[in-house]
Amino acid sequence: MNSAAILAGALLLDAIFGEPDWLWKRLPHPAVLMGKLVGHLDRKLNQGSNRRAKGVLAVSALVLCGLASGAVLSLFGPVVECLIAAILIAQRSLCAHVNAVAQGLRSSLADGRRAVAMIVSRDTGTMTAPQVARSAIESGAENLSDGVIAPAFWFLLAGLPGLIIYKMVNTADSMVGYRNLRYRDFGWAAARLDDLLNLLPARITALLIALAGGQLRQWRAIAADARQHRSPNAGWPEAAMARALNCALAGPRSYDGEMRDFPWVHAAGARSASAETITRSVHLLWYSWALALGLTVAFALVF
Repeated sequence: MNSAAILAGALLLDAIFGEPDWLWKRLPHPAVLMGKLVGHLDRKLNQGSNRRAKGVLAVSALVLCGLASGAVLSLFGPVVECLIAAILIAQRSLCAHVNAVAQGLRSSLADGRRAVAMIVSRDTGTMTAPQVARSAIESGAENLSDGVIAPAFWFLLAGLPGLIIYKMVNTADSMVGYRNLRYRDFGWAAARLDDLLNLLPARITALLIALAGGQLRQWRAIAADARQHRSPNAGWPEAAMARALNCALAGPRSYDGEMRDFPWVHAAGARSASAETITRSVHLLWYSWALALGLTVAFALVF
């Protein structure tokens, strides 16, 4: 069985079953184990001098660990590969978390803020309803790339080792890839390698969203909008989603009590996003997923 066929099965398994609580209440999720490994390396190495070199060492250890574990697990055959890939792809849980924000907003602004605080790192306590909605939409677009398309891409390219290496690096970036005093040097390698590994997947995700939203003719505008974003990769799926919804995304937001004046993505779009806009974005996430699944099945049949 080729990698594309295994991946198609994994995409379907994740879409059907998602993250079953009964299982992960009894067993540690692989993403949790990855986080513990990153935390251990952070505690042991992120101190003293030469922190950038130590960060490179930590990321090298993560890559080697991902390579070894992926190679060993692959020996158990395509069924195990499919199951592990399904566990490490997060389409259903992503859509559930984004949709929960829409449900929260329909109940009250406070409920919307509580729901969006589960999926974003920015300050949520004083957000308006449109800010809550835009935050959820941005998170959904970015995590379609990080949590679904990029893992699928690296599985197709390098099998289970490629997928696990990607998840290791992405987990490290989410934990230590910050430009603050503690992680500016130690997290440099994780952040740069994550940027590299997401370079193509982010643009593929933008293309899928543009196709799903009927905005392919706006590709040049999407590319121009993406370059306005502070991230070299996250701006691509966000720009495509912004055009598909005709909604302005990104823009100023607060972190740790400090307002940061980030540029708008698709500044001419509406800024009055609502629960209904979130719901439309979730539909686009599923349409994009369906396109990815169709392409994967086509690869399986051709190769």
